[in-house]
Amino acid sequence: MFDFGIAGYEPRWLHGLEVVVAAHGRRLGALTGRVLRHVWLVWDLDADEWFSDCPVLLDFGDDHVLVNHQKLDDLSITFGSVDISRPLTWGTSDGFRLSWRAEPLPELGALAGQTLRGTELREFSGDFPADGSVTLSLRFAVGRLRIFNACDENGLAFDPPGSVEPGRGATWRSAGEGRGDLGAGGDAEFAQDAGDVHGRGLR
Repeated sequence: MFDFGIAGYEPRWLHGLEVVVAAHGRRLGALTGRVLRHVWLVWDLDADEWFSDCPVLLDFGDDHVLVNHQKLDDLSITFGSVDISRPLTWGTSDGFRLSWRAEPLPELGALAGQTLRGTELREFSGDFPADGSVTLSLRFAVGRLRIFNACDENGLAFDPPGSVEPGRGATWRSAGEGRGDLGAGGDAEFAQDAGDVHGRGLR
């Protein structure tokens, strides 16, 4: 199993909204009310840019949530502690020099220290390569962070409070945020909507 250069990291790839909700919905919902200490990204030291092939690490103190996308619809969400002080060793001959950085993008700095107000999982449907991919959305007082499939790598977007999320000419199915709370008992309820993109990408 490829560990993306992160010692002890074991991604678990899943496909489809129902499957992801069944595996992770309750635990993601239980994070509501917790303080997000940091958002850690892997940084390419030579290119001086985000190395978006590696997972996004959401640091809630005792809980680390690693979110990772690959191919066009693979999503891995894993929970556990990762030692960010350990060096990253990319397992190919490319020679990347990589390091963890907290909030290396300006928009992420506004999220550090914020209380998580809700989580949502959304499945994209449309005539685009990312059809069937699942996005993790996290809501804070300052706005919403989305971690999505950017065609075989991770993408980030930040939506200000009150903005509308989905994609132009696309349909989304959702679980969470009042459409079947990810932290509540029982099965998640699914809803559909369509609309234009109003989020701004961080990449």
